Amino acid sequence: MKLFRTLLLGSLAMASAHLFAANDDITGKWRSIDDKTGFSKGIVEISKDANGIYSGKIIEIIPRPGYTPKATCDKCTGELKDKPILGLQILKDMVRSEKNDREFAGGTILDPLNGKFYKSKLKLNSAGTRIVMRGYVGVEVLGRSQTWIRQE
Repeated sequence: MKLFRTLLLGSLAMASAHLFAANDDITGKWRSIDDKTGFSKGIVEISKDANGIYSGKIIEIIPRPGYTPKATCDKCTGELKDKPILGLQILKDMVRSEKNDREFAGGTILDPLNGKFYKSKLKLNSAGTRIVMRGYVGVEVLGRSQTWIRQE
């Protein structure tokens, strides 16, 4: 009986550790919600490299009713000028905060509608299902936030 309890507790501990690790991981597919219209804009896939640096690219564009989305980043400059928005890397150089496992910062996010890069910070909710993505200029209060919802 004691062996059974030990195995059961060990299994529960391992399952809890796996669940916790999955809940604080931002890799995967995320549906971005426009902060102005409330409609879905697209799906962004976030990946992590071997150095623990996160980046994200647009893998699907979701047109809102009555609106034809742009196909290219016509307001971008340099090598991104007129590149297709589908497949465009919009999030780069994000790293996990040393103080909070659910916060990530240090990177930039591109708004493909205006072609501008912004400093970025994101917070993952405790369930691991939503991100609040903050893009800003200079200080965090001078920016906008979007909600991103994890996709299965």
